[in-house]
Amino acid sequence: MTASTLLRPMATADWPAVRRIYEEGIASGHATFETAAPEWNGWDAAHMKACRLVAVDGELVVGWAALTPVSGRCVYAGVAEVSVYVAAAARGKGVGRQLLEALVAESERHEIWTLQAGIFPENTASLTAHERAGFRIVGRREKLGNMKGVWRDVLLLEKRSAAVGVS
Repeated sequence: MTASTLLRPMATADWPAVRRIYEEGIASGHATFETAAPEWNGWDAAHMKACRLVAVDGELVVGWAALTPVSGRCVYAGVAEVSVYVAAAARGKGVGRQLLEALVAESERHEIWTLQAGIFPENTASLTAHERAGFRIVGRREKLGNMKGVWRDVLLLEKRSAAVGVS
């Protein structure tokens, strides 16, 4: 991350940049099974209202992070799935790590006790960032989905809060 990169809550006005970064992740072939970014209303409805962050370098959004509930059942109210995306031009500069660390802290302020992430094994940068943030691999979901005729595995990672949900 450069000295001028700041993290702040995501605003609706950030959507065009967030969508562009998401589309770069889709195009990489190693970030998601999605084939197109949704419209704002769909994305907004799917993601938690809290715990939405952007990384901004000057006026330019260079990364984002958000949480998606894993279930509507009340027993899973404190479990969420992590999404972290960094613009191609900002990769390798610590933006993803900073977003992920801030997202973990923000999630705890909102009573989230378990974070999970599904990551393609080939996405070594994301795996490294998550492991450095305290996530651990809990399993490998073999041939979870077909992408352009190729069955892809997904590693399931999780991070359990040491502060929230502890008895």
